Amino acid sequence: MAGGEQGRKSRAGSQRERQLREQLAWGARILAMHGHGDLTLGHISGRFPGETRVFIKRKGLGLEEITPDDFALVDLGGRQIGGRGPLHLENVLHLEIYRARPDVNAVIHTHPPYATAFGATGARLEYVCHDAVLFADGLPVFEETPDLIVNAEQGRAIAKTLGGCKAVLLRNHGVIVVGVDVPWAVLAALTLERAVRLQGLARSLGELRPIPQAGAAGMYHSKYRDAFLPEYWDYWVRAVRRAGLAHGMPRPRKA
Repeated sequence: MAGGEQGRKSRAGSQRERQLREQLAWGARILAMHGHGDLTLGHISGRFPGETRVFIKRKGLGLEEITPDDFALVDLGGRQIGGRGPLHLENVLHLEIYRARPDVNAVIHTHPPYATAFGATGARLEYVCHDAVLFADGLPVFEETPDLIVNAEQGRAIAKTLGGCKAVLLRNHGVIVVGVDVPWAVLAALTLERAVRLQGLARSLGELRPIPQAGAAGMYHSKYRDAFLPEYWDYWVRAVRRAGLAHGMPRPRKA
């Protein structure tokens, strides 16, 4: 009897982990479709709330190639305890953010063109559109190095710069975005790139007329709600399928 119960728990745990890896793989495909791809660089990771084990994209594949089987399982010390490797050199930036932010359960690091270019300037994000309102809590910039983040000290410095925000620009390097789960992190990544792009377009057309800070903070809760995320996520997955980019991904489940 005890053995049967243990087996059921094991299968349930495996199914739960499979669902998280599927969500991460879809997140990688969605990011790639929206311009976050850069050869085999860039990574996405996720964990279950309160856990110290993290699933992170393996090295050697582009975001658009990732399947649910292409994730390594690591502990917060960086030791691989399951899944597929090899590991990215910059895994540490994910792990140190998880250490510092118990509220964060998904981390993305990519090199999208507009936000990466923005991080090579002295400009700051203005609230010129609803997209920028998602970052009403700020968009800090990590200034210490434009190089790869490969040791724990650098990872801790990035986590400190990120603070309680949803994203941090890495000067002359790329972006890191975080979320309470994978859909929120993906939303933040796509929204930041769009916000920066629209700011550049607006500036090319004339003097910026941004939303005041108080107005942006007030708009946040009407614009960005947990209840909206399932609808957005389903749309993104449908868009990936329509674009013919769902090779290697599970078929839609029947209702």
